[in-house]
Amino acid sequence: MTDEFDVVVVGGGNAGFSAAHSAVEQGARVLLLEKAPEAAAGGNSFYTAGAFRFAIDSIDEVADLLEPDERHADAVVPAYPASAFEADMERVTGGRCDPVLTEVLVSRSADAVRWLATKGIRWRLMYERQSYLSDGKWVFSGGLFVGTVGGGKGLIAQHTRAALEAGVEIRYGAEVTALHLAERGVTYRDSDGAEHRVTAGAVVLSAGGFESDPRRRAEHLGEGWDRALVRGTPTNTGEVLELALAAGAAPHGDWGSCHSVAWDADGSPTGGNRELTNQLTRQSYPIGIVVNVDGDRFVDEGADFRNYTYAKYGREILRQPQGRAFQLFDAKTRPLLRKEEYDSRPIAGAQADSLAELAARLGIDAAGLQRTVDEFNGSIVDRPFDPAVKDGRAARVDPPKSNWAQALDTAPYYGYAVGCGITFTFGGLHVDESARVLDTGGRPIEGFYAAGEMVGGLFSGNYPGGSGLTSGAVFGRLAGAGAGRSARRG
Repeated sequence: MTDEFDVVVVGGGNAGFSAAHSAVEQGARVLLLEKAPEAAAGGNSFYTAGAFRFAIDSIDEVADLLEPDERHADAVVPAYPASAFEADMERVTGGRCDPVLTEVLVSRSADAVRWLATKGIRWRLMYERQSYLSDGKWVFSGGLFVGTVGGGKGLIAQHTRAALEAGVEIRYGAEVTALHLAERGVTYRDSDGAEHRVTAGAVVLSAGGFESDPRRRAEHLGEGWDRALVRGTPTNTGEVLELALAAGAAPHGDWGSCHSVAWDADGSPTGGNRELTNQLTRQSYPIGIVVNVDGDRFVDEGADFRNYTYAKYGREILRQPQGRAFQLFDAKTRPLLRKEEYDSRPIAGAQADSLAELAARLGIDAAGLQRTVDEFNGSIVDRPFDPAVKDGRAARVDPPKSNWAQALDTAPYYGYAVGCGITFTFGGLHVDESARVLDTGGRPIEGFYAAGEMVGGLFSGNYPGGSGLTSGAVFGRLAGAGAGRSARRG
């Protein structure tokens, strides 16, 4: 069977839907192919908290987009200009972000949010994730303030509704098995095993990275990564990425690193928890301490706001004995933890009235833990504790804790077992500022575009929180617009 469309989009996450919306704006007849069945669709976007990082000089610029909330009157949301976004990208990647693609991401970020609102995407300030109460005010920090209503689940539901209303045809259970450059088309296999060929004026590739494939993880990321826990969709296994490379597309970016987080140690290795999704992450570690099975600390929990460290600390957990670590809190700090994460059930954790008892319940060496806690508690700089700002309340130990150091000394004690949860891989295809896929000679491959995780070069080693969904929207919008115009020319 052969079908004809103006634009075919491969992958139904945030990037793919953004491309579909944009192609429709060009008057294109669009087919979106999603590998997963409808009940498991949405890519990694479904499993996110729906946070978008974008440049603004004042929150007033997007106030008209935000859902009403009685807390708005007491919210303190700092400016986050383009210069700060660019500086964060440069800083957290160690200068390894592609300057051309970074400029595109940053300069188009705020407009992408407003554009998505015209497609029915609803927005809110993320009080429970991005702010703390300080002197009666909800103080936001870390350059990330706004997310979608309903999180990732809401984002995909709103995208899907808008696409169907605009006439996009969505086919689920459609696994792409070949790319056809000359015809600007694809072949896909449906859930019954039948193969279909689609010709189009242009193709947008937005099928994700290879994070859900243990073999490819070990091949590209290194030893031990086959044991990482998949945070999101089980379907991002890298086949479309490899098809594009085999067809002559140029690889780009850091293929040896990824976005990885502290994840519930009992989470499924293959991901796909559609009920809890992002609630399996454990991101309040800056308030406590993190130890391994020997009771030793191994990271600076307070090095920076969580948004700038969480995507690299999963890697550090994977390097520990058994690939396992424990986030520890006491009666003083437990009320500050994110409720949707630490109050979710089931959860790999324990509560006890003594450190020795907590160690026994979690499988931590008790003597090692007691030694670590004694050294930590005795080294804290006596400054006011304020989780809303970098408070300089440090612990002078090795490794140090640069901010938010609180003595672990008040029963009951709480511990949460975490592993390394891989979110997405950083290596991908080389695209230009219009999201056109480039070949190994640096020339655009006519009629082929890419967006989302398939775009390489933006991130390396680390990642500013909320940049991924923004990148998907920015490059998806560009890819769809270019594909729609290309289809008209064709």
